[in-house]
Amino acid sequence: MLARLTDFSIRSKSIVAAIWVILIIAGLFGAGDLNSRLTTSLAIPNSESAKAEQILGSAFGENSEGLISITYRFGTLSKPEIEALKAQINQTVSTVPNSKVTQQRAIGGTLFTIISNPLSLTDAAKTVEPLRKALRENGLEKALVTGPPAIYNDVVPVLRGDLKLGQLIAGISAIAFLILILGFSFAVAIPFIFALATISLSLGLLDLLATKFLMVLYIPSVVELIGFGLAVDYSLLIVHRFRSEIRTNPNAPTATHIHKVLETAGRTVLISSLTLTCSLATLLFVPVPFIRSLGLAGVLVPITSLLAALTLAPALLALFPKLIAKDFGFSGLLATADRPGFIVNRIAKLVLRAPKRTFFATLTVLALLTLPILSLQVTPSSLTALPKDLESAQALSYITTRVGDGVITPIVVMAKLKDGVTASDDAVVQSRMQLAATLSQTPEVFTVAQGSLPPYVDSSGKYLRIFLFSKAGLGDPMTSNLVKTVRQKILPDSDLANYADFYVGGSPAQGVDLLKSIKSSLPFIFFAVLALIYLILAKALKSIILPIKAIALDVISLGASLGVLVAFTKFGIAKALFGAYQLDQIEIWALVFLIAILFGLSMDYEIFIVSRMRETWLKTGNNKEAVISGFTQTVGVVTAAAAIFIAAVSGMAFGHFAGLQELGIGLAIAILIDATLIRGLLLPSAMILLGRWNWWSPKKFPRT
Repeated sequence: MLARLTDFSIRSKSIVAAIWVILIIAGLFGAGDLNSRLTTSLAIPNSESAKAEQILGSAFGENSEGLISITYRFGTLSKPEIEALKAQINQTVSTVPNSKVTQQRAIGGTLFTIISNPLSLTDAAKTVEPLRKALRENGLEKALVTGPPAIYNDVVPVLRGDLKLGQLIAGISAIAFLILILGFSFAVAIPFIFALATISLSLGLLDLLATKFLMVLYIPSVVELIGFGLAVDYSLLIVHRFRSEIRTNPNAPTATHIHKVLETAGRTVLISSLTLTCSLATLLFVPVPFIRSLGLAGVLVPITSLLAALTLAPALLALFPKLIAKDFGFSGLLATADRPGFIVNRIAKLVLRAPKRTFFATLTVLALLTLPILSLQVTPSSLTALPKDLESAQALSYITTRVGDGVITPIVVMAKLKDGVTASDDAVVQSRMQLAATLSQTPEVFTVAQGSLPPYVDSSGKYLRIFLFSKAGLGDPMTSNLVKTVRQKILPDSDLANYADFYVGGSPAQGVDLLKSIKSSLPFIFFAVLALIYLILAKALKSIILPIKAIALDVISLGASLGVLVAFTKFGIAKALFGAYQLDQIEIWALVFLIAILFGLSMDYEIFIVSRMRETWLKTGNNKEAVISGFTQTVGVVTAAAAIFIAAVSGMAFGHFAGLQELGIGLAIAILIDATLIRGLLLPSAMILLGRWNWWSPKKFPRT
C-alpha cells in the first residue's frame, strides 16, 4: 500500500501539491475562528460539582465560570459612606447585561463584590471591559476587576503574544539548525512546508471539531509548537535519507530514490506517527472534556504529519529533486552523517569495549535524575501564576496578600430541599444557620455567605446555597482538603442533611473532581499506552524482545524527565535560568499530556535507530556490528532532529502561563535526555548486552 501511494504521489506530483495548497489555505482560514470557541472549563460530566452546576443554572440562572470579582480599596470610611459605595458599585453593575451582585463585603478597608451571570466563560469575558469602563465612568477608577472571566479576557491577548514569540523562537532556531545540518540548500525549506501543512490542516480540523466538542484555551499553542517540531523531525529524516540515496547512487532514477526513502525513512515515520497517535488516543478515554480535547488535538498532529510524509513528501521530492540534493557552497554537517566523527566513534568504541559499565553508569545517572519525582505534587490549575501587569493579576495579588485568593473562586454548597420542605421553614432556617456557623469555624475557611433571601434562595424556595470562601486559592491542598471535609463530614453530619440533599460545586470542587477522575484514569492510560506500543513495535521490528526493551527505556526516560521537571519548577532552577514560575505543584493536564506524548515521541528516535540496526543485522547476522553500524549512521540525524524539536517547544517555556511553561520545559528536558543518555548510551549498550536475543521472534531464532 505504501508503494502504491508513493507511486501515485510521484506520478501526480503537481496535483498532490495543488491539493495540499488548497488544504493549507482552507486550514488557515478555518483556524481564524478557533480562538472564539476555546475555554478553560474544568467541568467533569456526572460529577457532584457538575450536578451543582446544573442546579445553579436551572434554579438560579447563573454559571460558576461567570463569577466576576470587584476589589475596591477605600481606606477609612464611615458606615454610611461604605453603604453609599456599595450602592454606587451595585448601580454600576446593573448597567452590564445579565449581571447581578451575589456577595458584597467590606473587610480591612477594602470592599469585595462578587458578580454572577448565566453566561459561559467566553461570553462572560465579553462583559469585563464594559464593566471596567462603567466603573471608570462612575468615578470608581481604583476598582480592580478579576475572576475567571476577567482572567480569560486578560490572558487571551498575552497567550497569543506568547504563541507568536514561540513561533519566532522556533522559526529562527529551526532555520539556524537546518542550515547547519543541511547546508545552504532548498532542502531547508522542505521542513517549513511540512510544518505549515501539518499545523494549518490540524487547526482547520480542530475548528470544525470545536463546534461539537469542548476545546481548551491552550490548544493552538500545543498544536502549533509541537506540530512544528514533529513535522520538522519527520521531514528531516526523509530529506536526509533522500540526499544520502542520491550521494550513494547518483545515476539511479529519481523515482527509485524516492521509493527507497519511503521504504526506509517513510516506514520509520509511519511507525513513529502510529505509535504517537495511539499513545495520545488513550487520552480520549479519560472522562474529562479538558483532557479529551488535548488528546483530540494531539492525535491530529501526528496524523496530519504522516499524511504529509506519505503524499506531500514524495511529490516535493519528485518536483524538485535537483534543488533538494544540491547545496550552494556549504553542504551541512549531515552530509557526512554516515561517516561518524571523532565523538561518535569514541562513544561507539566505549559502548563496544565496556557495554556493562556504560549501561549501569548511565542507569545510575538516570536514577539520580529521577529522584525529585518523589516531591511531585499536582494541581488542577495555577490560577495565581499570571503576568503581573494584568489588572486581573493585580487584583489577585492584592486579594492574596490581604484576604486569600479563595475569595474569587468560592466553594458553593447547593442544597436541594426534600419534598414538603421549603427554605422558609423554621427548622430549615435554624439548620442552615447552624451549618453556616460550623463552616465558619473550620480553620481553612475565611468567611461564609448565606441567607434566607435571593441570591441565596431560588424563586421556588426549593433550593438554597451557601458560599464558602477558602483562605487559599483554587488547586491549593488546603482548599482541596476543605472540599473533601465539607463533602465527607460537615454536610452529612449537619441537621440540614435531614431536610436536603447536598451538591458541592464551584471551581474548587471541580478541581477536586478533576484530579480524582484523572488519577483514577492514569493506570489505564499507562498500561494502554504500553500495550499499544508493544504491539506496534513487535509488528514493525519483528522481534519479541526489542519492544520490551524499548518500553523499559521509555519508562526510564519518562521517570528521569519528570524528575528533572519537578526539580526545575519546584526548586527554582527554571526561574533562575529563564524566569519561569517557581511553583510547588504541576498542573495535572500538563503532566498527563506529557506522559502520553513522551511515550510516543521517545519511540521516534528508537524506531529510527533500531530500524537502521536491523538493516545491518539482516545483511550480516552480526549483532555487535549491527548495533554499532546502526548507531553511528543515525546518531547525527537523531541529535539534529532533537535539537530542532527542543528549539521548537522551548517557546512555550518562555511564555507567561504555568501549564504551558511546564509542558515546554518537560518536553525539552525529555527530548534532551532521550537523545543523549537514553539513545546515545543506554540503547546501544543494552543491545550489545542482549546479543542475539534482540532479534528473537517465535518464528525464527536469530543467527549467532
